[in-house]
Amino acid sequence: MKEDLVDIYKNARGVLILMLINMGLGLLLFVFSMLNLNPNAAVVKIGYGDIGGYRDGTWTSMLAFPLLALAFGFLHGVVAVRVYHKRGVTMTKFFLMTTTFLIMWTFVVLVRLLGEGS
Repeated sequence: MKEDLVDIYKNARGVLILMLINMGLGLLLFVFSMLNLNPNAAVVKIGYGDIGGYRDGTWTSMLAFPLLALAFGFLHGVVAVRVYHKRGVTMTKFFLMTTTFLIMWTFVVLVRLLGEGS
């Protein structure tokens, strides 16, 4: 894995930049979601269903967002190195751009849930 990281640094700067963007966005999502946990609230909006509208739950269910942020920020970086090793630059960039989209979509979902809860 260390050799792959050195190779990414030397030969695939675009992949490195996307990895850093994903780690930064993952960290930002982690901080944002941790700051918006509301342990004093008895009921919070935790999800949205097409049929039933917004679903209520406890604030502990919102811990899924910081855990998701850690998965996006750190684990997807590790997976990206493995994808680079197995599939090359193009597939790694595709994977990292997809992860970027997922992080941004998670921000949208979290902001909507927080807006419905207040």
